[in-house]
Amino acid sequence: MSKILSFGKSDAGLRRSNNEDAFLVKPELGFLALADGMGGAAAGEVASQLFTETAFEVFSKARGQSERDALKWVQDTFQKANERMLNHVRKNPLHQGMGCTAELLAFENQNYVLGHVGDSRTYLFRNGQLRQLTRDHSLIQDQIDQGLMTPAEARNHALRHIILRAVGTEETLAVDLTRGKTLAGDLFLLCSDGLSDMVDDLLIQESLFPSLGLAERVETLIQLAKSAGGYDNITVILCEVVA
Repeated sequence: MSKILSFGKSDAGLRRSNNEDAFLVKPELGFLALADGMGGAAAGEVASQLFTETAFEVFSKARGQSERDALKWVQDTFQKANERMLNHVRKNPLHQGMGCTAELLAFENQNYVLGHVGDSRTYLFRNGQLRQLTRDHSLIQDQIDQGLMTPAEARNHALRHIILRAVGTEETLAVDLTRGKTLAGDLFLLCSDGLSDMVDDLLIQESLFPSLGLAERVETLIQLAKSAGGYDNITVILCEVVA
């Protein structure tokens, strides 16, 4: 039986006066959640908070012992959070356009289930190699996929923040779901684009080797993003599978 060690932190960055990110680290309930709000006028903060609150509510009531159960809880969280955000906007028209990107990682026995919407990211660091488990739902990523732009060109492109899919913006929400087996020593990284936009994957990978504890590695990544400009809110969660 494996256990999960985790640590998360959020930083407003150097250019934003408020922090629209939210995260929740609950390994005892079998999940980690991260959301990056959008919409301005405090609405982004509302959206990201609604997502993490919904995740807590769903997983607090969750009962089951299978990967199928975990998959259902992840799907339920996204659908309920989406409905709550849409209802919030109906009652608060000034928050029209609010929503959030979101990552939700759930563990059940030796399995993991990952739900993803938007351009926040989840990575898996295994055997010294970093692999991105998610695909950005962004205009720029579509351009890259079509061969119209290189990742290097995309990093500083003016349109890199245009999101094609988010929680709370449409009645129907498509969620990317990834499932897999965990191995002892696996390290999962969940982050908002405040990290991934500012720090390339190679430097992130170099910062994850276990010479430091989880908290120190999280702090290192946040400081790297701030040293590169810190233009956005920065949220980082690290989660280690221990035999």
